[in-house]
Amino acid sequence: MSELVSLTVHPSGAAEIVIDRPERHNAMTLDMYESLLALVAQCEVDSRVRCILLRGAGGKSFISGTDIGYFKDFRDGRDGIAYEAFVERVIDTVERIAMPTIAVIDGWAVGGGLALATACDFRVCSDASRFGAPIAKTLSNTLSSRNIARLQAALGTPRVKKMLLLADYLTADEALACGYVYQVCSPAALQEAAHTLAQRLMALSPVTQKAVKESLRRIVVEQRLDDEDLIEEVYGSGRFKDAVIAFTSGSSKQ
Repeated sequence: MSELVSLTVHPSGAAEIVIDRPERHNAMTLDMYESLLALVAQCEVDSRVRCILLRGAGGKSFISGTDIGYFKDFRDGRDGIAYEAFVERVIDTVERIAMPTIAVIDGWAVGGGLALATACDFRVCSDASRFGAPIAKTLSNTLSSRNIARLQAALGTPRVKKMLLLADYLTADEALACGYVYQVCSPAALQEAAHTLAQRLMALSPVTQKAVKESLRRIVVEQRLDDEDLIEEVYGSGRFKDAVIAFTSGSSKQ
């Protein structure tokens, strides 16, 4: 477990995973990615946890993607295929988390960091934050089609083309205007804003949230519409039965 990735479970039920490598703009090593996966798995079996927040330390960067030093030993394109498969395992794991997730962004969210932020359900950012993947200007690599599909669903094709073909960045206000970001605030107010959003999410039905999240994942990433398993799980849940009883008895508030 990398000491650069840590977990705090707050009494509220919100768990906070922090990437703490600010001197490298929170660039991720493979060990750090593996630690992130391990902490996500830990949260998923912890009955106290009802929402996960992902944050980068230092106030300048959320996550700047994979440490570029990792690519020095690439021999040919097959190494790229293996790398993108590894990254997809990380992004897919974050996207499949059953409970709500929030990316808390203070500064740059670029490359793999942009992909991780997009895999979360909501994004709250500081007013100085920027979003992009300037790979056409830096490494001359590419994103996987699955990650491009995620960006397309979140931002729309024209913005994704600006990001990837022009190596352009989205400002915090632009990200708010197009709905990619839920809230923009000052750096000092960022933590409070994120935890306030977490409280709203945790007050609502986790059964509904889980089903909606998985439906959207299937639609966006896999172009699937099969949902009988999700519908059966929701309508067969105790939460649904209890809610119907409460509603029909007049004790539920809309």
